Amino acid sequence: METKPMGDYLAQPYRVILQIEEDGWSASIPDLPGCIGAGDTITEALAMLEDAKSSWIEASLKKNLPIPEPH
Repeated sequence: METKPMGDYLAQPYRVILQIEEDGWSASIPDLPGCIGAGDTITEALAMLEDAKSSWIEASLKKNLPIPEPH
């Protein structure tokens, strides 16, 4: 398994799904299971998603787990 630098994964064009919820917005990246952000606004949800994506990728790299390419 070839491992790229973290910045390469962060720069990938992952598809984001935005959903309106009862109390705000949620954003998720389907290719990264469990990678979700939420906030009162779309901007907040996307900012939280960026933090979640960074943490998701960092944890996967530390554990030598595969990181899916975007679809």
